[in-house]
Amino acid sequence: MVLQPCVIVGLGNPGIEYTTTRHNIGFRVLDALAQRYRVELTPQRRFLGEVGEAYIDGQKVHLLKPTTYMNNSGQALHALLNFYKLPLERTLVVYDDADLPLGRVRLRLTGSTGGHNGIKSIIQHCHSQQFPRLKVGIAFGDRLKQQTGPRNAVPFVLGQFSATELAILPAVLDLAVDAIELSIRSGVEAAMNRYNGKSIPLPQS
Repeated sequence: MVLQPCVIVGLGNPGIEYTTTRHNIGFRVLDALAQRYRVELTPQRRFLGEVGEAYIDGQKVHLLKPTTYMNNSGQALHALLNFYKLPLERTLVVYDDADLPLGRVRLRLTGSTGGHNGIKSIIQHCHSQQFPRLKVGIAFGDRLKQQTGPRNAVPFVLGQFSATELAILPAVLDLAVDAIELSIRSGVEAAMNRYNGKSIPLPQS
């Protein structure tokens, strides 16, 4: 069975103070996907987020940016899935991974929270961890370990991208959107095979 997502969720925090933080890269990927397909994301109180619909390779795909703050992302996703009677398994969740280098993405068919509060909320509200996810790397070199230590990533993920990091961010967003497109067109496993080993060359810091 080929698993082709029909719901794409980008995780992040609402508010201008969070817009350009590393933690919001899930939002930025969804914005890039919406822009590629000329879809306007509009606030919908029913879904506790900004939503839109794109037609990708002839398939209708629901786009969602929860505006509940990261820790309550599951509320918004549960509301959308319940309204449209869609299965959680056909949801692809896009979010930041502080253990993955910037310039890399990693698709998984399922998994645990990995310490990510947005994923934790989705598992709690949807009562399952059986959903694919696209992790977008935000770590740059050894900076995460040097600045925050292994147990406290909060200052790092809520920090801003440096000028060096911003230089490759458009290519990172394109890579993530390409992976989403292939997931919808040919299935998540096909996208895993193509994109899990790819990386964007990093500039010298």
